[in-house]
Amino acid sequence: MSRTALDNLTELAREARDQAGQKLAGDRRSADQIIAQLESLQRYRAEYAARLQTALRDGIDPASMHNYQRFLASLDDALARARQALVEQQRRVERSQRHWQQEQRRLSAYDTLAERRADAMRKAEQRREQRATDELVTQRWLRRDSVPSGY
Repeated sequence: MSRTALDNLTELAREARDQAGQKLAGDRRSADQIIAQLESLQRYRAEYAARLQTALRDGIDPASMHNYQRFLASLDDALARARQALVEQQRRVERSQRHWQQEQRRLSAYDTLAERRADAMRKAEQRREQRATDELVTQRWLRRDSVPSGY
């Protein structure tokens, strides 16, 4: 069976949708990784802040206090960067999601056209079969009426 232009368009749309889906899945994985990194940084910062509280309670020299504060500030900066990276990645996920949906709609449109074409072809075939059946019935009827009744 030869491929029609619609078959080719449908196949190209399916490939584009699949590629968009793979991109979306990759973007979602990246977002999940950033979330995991962000949670890890938040836990580490909380642990380090708890250590500082313990050190303050037990007594701490000014140099150590300064080191704790500098390190907490660097963790805060890393958290801010991770939050910003997450926002940007979520935007990429949203764009990928919209692109995948667009490709899915295009594929669905081609599938609908192919389905309509197949329905039209089935109906045309049914009409041909009905005409052939009608012709056979008519020929039999005519032959039956043309044969003398004495034979």
